[in-house]
Parts: sequence; C-alpha cells; structure tokens
Amino acid sequence: MMRNRLMTIVMAIILIFSWNNTMYAQEKPTALLEYDHDVTGDGVRNKITLYGIPFESNSKFYQKVWAEIELRDGKKVRIDYEGGYEPKLEFADLNHDGVDDILYSSATGGSGGLYNYALHTLKDAQLKEIPLPEPLQIEGAFQNDFKAIIEIPGIKDPIVLDLSSRKDDYISLGLFQKNGMLNEPTELMIDPIAFFEIVKVKNKKGYGLKGYRQISGAYHADGLGTVETTWYYENGKWNPVKVEWKTSE
Repeated sequence: MMRNRLMTIVMAIILIFSWNNTMYAQEKPTALLEYDHDVTGDGVRNKITLYGIPFESNSKFYQKVWAEIELRDGKKVRIDYEGGYEPKLEFADLNHDGVDDILYSSATGGSGGLYNYALHTLKDAQLKEIPLPEPLQIEGAFQNDFKAIIEIPGIKDPIVLDLSSRKDDYISLGLFQKNGMLNEPTELMIDPIAFFEIVKVKNKKGYGLKGYRQISGAYHADGLGTVETTWYYENGKWNPVKVEWKTSE
C-alpha cells in the first residue's frame, strides 16, 4: 500500500515538472519588431521592442503580445495587448499634445477582416490609454422590391440601394418572394469598425484616424458597401469630421 502511494506521488511530481517545462517552452517570447522613436517627449529616442508568444510552434497567431519601452533613466514600461496575427506599432500625435502616441494593431484572422487596436500615450513617461472612437449608430434593413435602406449619422439622406441584380439569390434564400415582397423584416449585417488608419485631417492640425465598417446583406460575403469615417481627437474625445458611403458596386 505504502509503495503504491509513494509511486503515485513520484509520478505526480514528474508530471508537474514535465508540464512546467512544457509551459516554459511554450511561453518563450519572441522579439517580433524593434522601433526607435521618441514617445515621451524628452527629445530622446526610445528603444521599443514588440514581443509575442505564438499559440503553438510555427503558428503565425500570437496568443500574447506586449511592448517594452526603454526610458531615459534605464527603466522599462510594459504595455500588454490582445493577441493576433501580424502585430505592429505605429506612431503619431493623435491627441495633439506635441508627443507621438503608440497605436497597436493585430489581425484577428476572422472572415470579417477585423483588427484589434489599442492606443496609448507615454508623455512625460506617464503611461495612459486613449480610448478609440466609438462606432456610429448605423441602421440598415431590407425593403420590399429588392431594396435596402441605410441611415448613417453624418450623411443627411438615407442610402437607398437597388438590389434587384441579386434577387435570384435572395429568393432562393427565402428572404424575398418572387414578387419582391419581403417574407419578414430583416436587418442588414453591420460590422464593427474593421480597421483604422492614421490620416492627415483636412482643415485640422495634425493627424486623425480613419475607420472602415463593412455593411452586408443576407450574409457576410454579400457586401453592400463600406462606411468610411474620419475621426479627430479634440477636447478629450473623438469627433467624426467626415463620413462617406462607398458602395461595393
């Protein structure tokens, strides 16, 4: 009895040791990218290293991502990010305080082409997160006669789309009847903001962010168009300064 119990304890210790070694091997970080950029405003360039831990060996998806920023006094600041594919950093003064901010992005890998984002300032070596723009409250729905209507804040008139070229598909899906009548009220698929890009904002000082949102019909690949919104950070918040609708056709 004692011998069996002893063997059980020994096996448990071996398993724990092996598991710890495996976890250590899996969590060995990789230096993905290095940057040399002043993000504190003291005039000295900071060495910034972006690290990642892949989901598994040879995987292009990084389950953990973080940046280490070396400060002038030798200290380091760490920023943890959401994982993803192709993580990277970009630098621009988006809050207009005279110091470049740090914009992180990584692709989620989903069919919607969505990206993870985070924006931080390290002015005077004080790390703060800057919230990103909130999506506009867009509404869209199918209408009778193979049409769709989309209401977008910042665009005066509703967008009316003639989708009769897709009617065979919609009829086979049971969305419309042959006479063009809807079988039931159906909203359009409105994605969250898929990705941002840093842009120069016309008639404004410095840079802002341009966000892209796809709107689809019966399914995600049934793209109808994209809402492109240019945002400018002012008085502590993001304001939409230009909203455009770009049809897929």
